[in-house]
Amino acid sequence: MLPLVALVLLATAGDTFASNHREAPLTALDTKADITDLYAFVSYDDPSKLTLILDVDPFLEPSNGPNFFPFDPEIEYAIHVDNDHDAVEDVSFTFRFETENRLPGVFTGFVGAGGGIAAPANSPAGVPPGTPLIPPAITALDGPGSEGLGIRQHYSVTMVRGFGPRATSTPLAGGRVLFAAPSNAGPRTMPDYASLADQAVYTLDQGIKVFAGTVEDPFFIDLGAAFDSVNLRTDAFETGVPGVLSDSQDVADGVNYAPDDVAGFNVNAIAIEVPISMLTADGQQHDPSHPDATIGVWGTTARPRVKILRDPRLDPVLASQLVQIQRVGNPLINELIIGTGSKDLFSRSYPRNDRRFADFALDPLLARVLNAAYDATVAPGVLPVPDPPRVDLLPLVQYLPPIAAPGTSPGPVADLLRLNTGIPPTPAAQRSRLGFLTLLDDEPANDDAAGFPNGRRLTDDVVDIALRAVVGVLAGPDYNRFPHNRVGDGVNRNDQPLRETFPYLGYAHSARDSRHVDPGETGCTGTCP
Repeated sequence: MLPLVALVLLATAGDTFASNHREAPLTALDTKADITDLYAFVSYDDPSKLTLILDVDPFLEPSNGPNFFPFDPEIEYAIHVDNDHDAVEDVSFTFRFETENRLPGVFTGFVGAGGGIAAPANSPAGVPPGTPLIPPAITALDGPGSEGLGIRQHYSVTMVRGFGPRATSTPLAGGRVLFAAPSNAGPRTMPDYASLADQAVYTLDQGIKVFAGTVEDPFFIDLGAAFDSVNLRTDAFETGVPGVLSDSQDVADGVNYAPDDVAGFNVNAIAIEVPISMLTADGQQHDPSHPDATIGVWGTTARPRVKILRDPRLDPVLASQLVQIQRVGNPLINELIIGTGSKDLFSRSYPRNDRRFADFALDPLLARVLNAAYDATVAPGVLPVPDPPRVDLLPLVQYLPPIAAPGTSPGPVADLLRLNTGIPPTPAAQRSRLGFLTLLDDEPANDDAAGFPNGRRLTDDVVDIALRAVVGVLAGPDYNRFPHNRVGDGVNRNDQPLRETFPYLGYAHSARDSRHVDPGETGCTGTCP
């Protein structure tokens, strides 16, 4: 039997209220390898399939040309699935990118306008009038309409079954060239960006779909308040209590009452949709009561162990052996659970070895911070939190009910995003930003079991869900009450609409026309108390 310290390891893996945006010293410097978010959910329009999304490279300012934000060809991006509950990968999907410099004499990565522009009658000497000068606007990823894609990326995707030297690899592209969607350079260069980005969705053999490219960042949070020593806002909330929503605000999934500090930024995304039967231990799709229905998912980035820089006219020499830079399962433990001195070690370690970080989670500091802050600023004793060890949080880090079926092997405690693939997707009209927490109230009609921490959808408000979990709403009726079950940052939605079909992500913000404004935001104009 595992010792108690191991059983509570990372019990707060889902209890932080941020996503992986610059969370550790190493990835703060190596942003290309920085994983911002991981999503895993049963596809909305086809419940026989699962969608996995890995977002990387945080806080991409849309206007920041001229090269914008390609994927790093030196990095291996990977999404891993554990289907036998031992925190070791059984199925993985790896992605590697290559970059083409198709317009080496042009000063920007993307260029184009209308049907093309020729040199005018007063063209300076050396370029005769009428000479094609600016290519047509970019309307395609390849062939006619792609002439202005100076920087273009394509990628490979490989399915790996097993772990270690006995693993087998299968390329999935079937000889096709898969192009990544570029950044949105603006309406002159890319007049129909949505159509252009849609061309980056590919259907491969066995019903697999893939997408890679720049998208708007779907994460939403009042980041400034969170990292000002958890200084959640007061005037944004009808209760008059900092960080506590009223009943009406809590059900207003389409309204923001505080600033979304990620609004207006882009991110690079990799998405893959796979038949569930390809991911389970026995190759079958199961109802939610079957132990094999629940899987664990995490993402990693890895770089060559050695890089040798030589003559600048030559490519660097890269070692074939890779070393992991970061991994992400639940959103997110590194910011507020792991101590700064251990963050890089955590990023580069493997879920099966998570026992070494037990001391950080046995007595979550975040719970104590919230308990003390509310006691000092609101009222003594207003926000009690459970005593450690926090066994109420074990379903987030082991294969346990109510996410996993009774009888499922719990496996080691590990930072995996667990998903019961037998739970069908919730229709859009009934979907709640609070996901699985809706099962804790007394209104079954509002239940939405298809959301975080049962996997994670793009619309799940992991900030509010995680805050409520850390103050104890999973510990029973003594804590599943007001104000515990109304704690939140006031940011209830993403700043851009998301799609209801693969890849589900929103289109990248325009470089020319983007602004860091959260539409529909109330309670915070000008100065935000």
